[in-house]
Amino acid sequence: MLRFLPIIIASSAAMLASCESHIPDLRLVAPSESIDSGIISEFSNLLDEGYTVGISLTEYSLAEEAALDMLVSGSADLALVSNNLPYREDVATVMPLYPTVLHIAYRYGLDATSAESLLRGAAVYAGPEGSASRLVFERIVARQGLDADDYAYVSEAGPEPDVIIVFAPISPERIAAFPDFRLFSLATPAEIGTGSIVDAALLLNPQFRPFVIPQGTYGDATPEAIVTVAVDKLLIARSDLDGSVVYDLINDILRLRPAMAARHPGLFSTLAEDFDVSRSNFEIHTGTQDYLQRSAPTIYERYSGVAEVTVTLFIGLFSASVAGVRIFKMRRKNRIDTFYSKTLQLRKSVSRSMPAEDRKLALQAVRNLQNEAFDLLVDEKLAADESFRIFITLSNDVIRQLDGNTDYQRSSDA
Repeated sequence: MLRFLPIIIASSAAMLASCESHIPDLRLVAPSESIDSGIISEFSNLLDEGYTVGISLTEYSLAEEAALDMLVSGSADLALVSNNLPYREDVATVMPLYPTVLHIAYRYGLDATSAESLLRGAAVYAGPEGSASRLVFERIVARQGLDADDYAYVSEAGPEPDVIIVFAPISPERIAAFPDFRLFSLATPAEIGTGSIVDAALLLNPQFRPFVIPQGTYGDATPEAIVTVAVDKLLIARSDLDGSVVYDLINDILRLRPAMAARHPGLFSTLAEDFDVSRSNFEIHTGTQDYLQRSAPTIYERYSGVAEVTVTLFIGLFSASVAGVRIFKMRRKNRIDTFYSKTLQLRKSVSRSMPAEDRKLALQAVRNLQNEAFDLLVDEKLAADESFRIFITLSNDVIRQLDGNTDYQRSSDA
């Protein structure tokens, strides 16, 4: 068994080394919103070298609910979704990446004294159906008592809409595409916490938080501070994605924080090592729990697959060794049986009338058998056990008969 130990150790080390060098490539559903897609593409490119996890985007972009469907089906590993989507099974929160802020932009000159007057008769872009922006807009119009006939949807945020409602990161440079628009404020900063429409939104959507866009952030579009709500963009994974991979992914993302903050100032200011997932609409991934509790994966957890293969290899080699020992013993037994047979044949040929020359040849044959048996014993092809002792006793008995010192009658009777 010991002779197989170096093979076992070498095989295990090779498998562990191959596992260590392997970088998991996780499939992330490409977001449908262009700004989210751009941010995730930057993450993917930055993770190309020197990191423990890689990310590749799917060929086609999907809305958030469809992206979760891909995770549930196992067609993808990760998705980027807003935290106001309803709870789903079989998916889990990895971490919040950045806040998205509700922007309600309207064409300058419209009646913006209230949400009702602003939306009545307006052409509205509120993102694709099923998006976070569309869901929030539907809640706003329901609260204002508006019917579907009181406004009209448009499919793109181009020159057609009067009102644009989107959840998006703070991006001052994007307002240049809409020079004739202003941002609508849901309340004044002083009204937060006094039962305003913002408080109603927070009560019905605990994952929201109040957000104030400072005056001048978007130039002429924000002549005063804008009160709105924000919700986190969550990185979501399949619930069955390996916890150690998620743990490493979080470490890699936090390492990228300075690089991403330099490209998007202010966007990743809330991303910290002790990030908060208490508001998540989804269950928390086990890898995230381990990270927040600073419970790094054990060697077994990280290489559980390799460990299982190694154990299987040990069992297989042990079984093979046992079988080999049995075969080896059987071959030894077969060899000693051959010596028994030849010795018994020589013993049966011994008689009183046996010529001296034949007696001499038979005697030499028995001694040759003994010499051959001792040579095999030295080479470990025969065992010094009871079978070998019986052979030596038998062959010595034949030698005594051939030397004329034994009763031939007893020999022939045997």
